[in-house]
Amino acid sequence: MAGHSKWANIKHKKARTDEKRGKAFTKLGKEMIIAAREGGGDPDGNPRLKLLIQKAKAMNMPNDNINRAIQRGTGEIEGEALEEINYEGYGPAGVALMLNITTDNRNRTAADIRHLFSKYGGNLGETGCVGWMFKRRGLLEISKEDLAIDVDELELMAIEAGAEDIRGSDDSLEIITEPETFESVKSSLEEAFKIEWAFADITMIPENTVEVLDLDTARKIIKLVDVLEDHDDVQDVYANFNIPDEILGKI
Repeated sequence: MAGHSKWANIKHKKARTDEKRGKAFTKLGKEMIIAAREGGGDPDGNPRLKLLIQKAKAMNMPNDNINRAIQRGTGEIEGEALEEINYEGYGPAGVALMLNITTDNRNRTAADIRHLFSKYGGNLGETGCVGWMFKRRGLLEISKEDLAIDVDELELMAIEAGAEDIRGSDDSLEIITEPETFESVKSSLEEAFKIEWAFADITMIPENTVEVLDLDTARKIIKLVDVLEDHDDVQDVYANFNIPDEILGKI
């Protein structure tokens, strides 16, 4: 796994189904509520909210849903009190897992997450047990299949715009940024090139990875990640596993 697991691309494709899309809207709405509550309802002055609105529009989330979430965040519309928390733990083969949670009932969510970890071969850890393994970074990924531009020119412009690192693989190009420069790098590249991002978000990138070469173990890890991501209160699951294509293709 370079910036994020290939599993991330698979889950994005899964999210296109109606059921997954509805759940994604709900989760994104929660994030917008908190972003608007903490940084105000004007996206021009609230980078986090601006990014979430871009994500929502890319997913074809209705404008009414977006506006309602922002209004709930700013207090114009009443709603349940939400809080953000992080949970950390381990999956099969010692894979590190970090969860971003948004909940209106901390005790209920903690019990649910602990149960899922235990049921699917992992264990919920203490705060800080794996957090040190991840860095918060902006990640822009371009599929090489969609890259009909001069790579050297793109890399040079990315560095000039403030990119921290550029990583290439057989099938993609990844541009890593500081969270603060993510939007400026993204905007600069979009203005210069017509880019369709395979992934564009501020995420948690692992410092090192666990190579998973056993098919059964890979299945167990993906099942755990899948059920965690499916929980209504789980916004994101970050992990440090790397499953080679030949194994991933058998799952």
